[in-house]
Amino acid sequence: MNYHYHLAVDIGASGGRHILGRLENGIIKTEEIFRFDNKPEIKNGILCWDIDKLLQNIIYGIKKCKTLGKIPATLGIDTWAVDFILLDKNDKILGEAVSYRDLRTLGMDKAAEKIIPYAELYQRTGIQKQIFNTIYQLLAVKQKQPELMGEAACLLMLPDYFNFRLTGVKKQEYTNATSTGLVNAAGFSWDFPVIEKLGLPAGLFGPLSSPGTRVGKLSADIAREAGFNCTVVLPCTHDTGSAYLAVPAEGHKTVYLSSGTWSLIGIETEGPLINQKSREANFTNEGGYDFRFRFLKNIMGLWIIQMIKRELHNAVSYNDLTRMAMNARNYTALIDINSPDFFSPPSMIDAVKKACIKGGNRAPENAGEILQCVYASLAVCYADVIREIQDITGEQYDRIHIVGGGCKDSYLNTLLAQAAGIPVFAGPVEGTAVGNLLAQMIGAGEFSSIGMARNIVKNSFEIHRY
Repeated sequence: MNYHYHLAVDIGASGGRHILGRLENGIIKTEEIFRFDNKPEIKNGILCWDIDKLLQNIIYGIKKCKTLGKIPATLGIDTWAVDFILLDKNDKILGEAVSYRDLRTLGMDKAAEKIIPYAELYQRTGIQKQIFNTIYQLLAVKQKQPELMGEAACLLMLPDYFNFRLTGVKKQEYTNATSTGLVNAAGFSWDFPVIEKLGLPAGLFGPLSSPGTRVGKLSADIAREAGFNCTVVLPCTHDTGSAYLAVPAEGHKTVYLSSGTWSLIGIETEGPLINQKSREANFTNEGGYDFRFRFLKNIMGLWIIQMIKRELHNAVSYNDLTRMAMNARNYTALIDINSPDFFSPPSMIDAVKKACIKGGNRAPENAGEILQCVYASLAVCYADVIREIQDITGEQYDRIHIVGGGCKDSYLNTLLAQAAGIPVFAGPVEGTAVGNLLAQMIGAGEFSSIGMARNIVKNSFEIHRY
């Protein structure tokens, strides 16, 4: 049988995957066809992404479709937010594809506040302050590499850049653009008064395109290499936007949690929630599909667990880590998961130990106690954020729905249900890729609405209750 295939290329800060999806008898069927690793590396003293290797992996995964005889009608790319490429007038890359974890942005928030007070910036954009936001990265380029800013003719967020390399067409996608801190929340477009105040070139910022927009066909060279042609479509290119789209929560008061390297916990709203309470609690209003908003807070997330696993030389599985934590439940110290000390330390294990001592507790004595501390602290942090959301909105929420890799962590999900006092639903695991596929399928007319798409998700994937 010939199926109508779509290809989701979902790239995170630690790895990427190509997932083919199709609608079959009212059920979404998915198939992972390629997976690859991704991590930043030091280059000339700067923490950078290997942008050429990422593009090679994207193309290799596309070629796998031909090998399998499953040719997608459309493909869409999503990545993490805030990182970007600057191009000159000849479309040559300027500088490096710098990682958001590079320390070049230190102090840039204070530099920005000398130009525009944060209260005013938040009122206009609704975006929480994070030192790695694109706005601060651009100020770092302007201050430390002014020659690059002088030559720059175009800014492309990473998925925009990959789309350009595949099609030759430049489009700036809306949901990822909102993460920059330079989009007006009420106007759904770049905030040029802010851009001009900061002294950034206005020419870097073009029209914003909504998810579902067609970018174009693969270029002749890429199509020749792939062995076929198809249409590149914009999903929510910010991975959290795609993940939230995949949450089958219509009709419930639901807190959404996209759980991966970062934990993005919040709610979906029809408009931005911008007030003093939300600003002081550092909530963000990111653009979503169909101009909905994600009112959420960034939590350090499973990054800490991932780095501990890496320090253990990956000699243990994630299931092993969970068992180690469960065997150390008598260790009850908690840490501030969002402390800058955990952002990019030389040793995550040492950072956790120091945080425990700083909090007046004894240092954990083994990996199990370290992990128990992190797991319990994550659950308490999530529950605290939910209470903040309820305070700001005046609403009570009756469930938490998790998508992403954290779905598989039954221990953390159980701790969260206990800490929050409401049930937790987990799935689909590949939520970001599923949301990517949904945007393509809605654009292709296979679903008539978000509600219909989400109901199909509920019936297509296993959902666990805790």
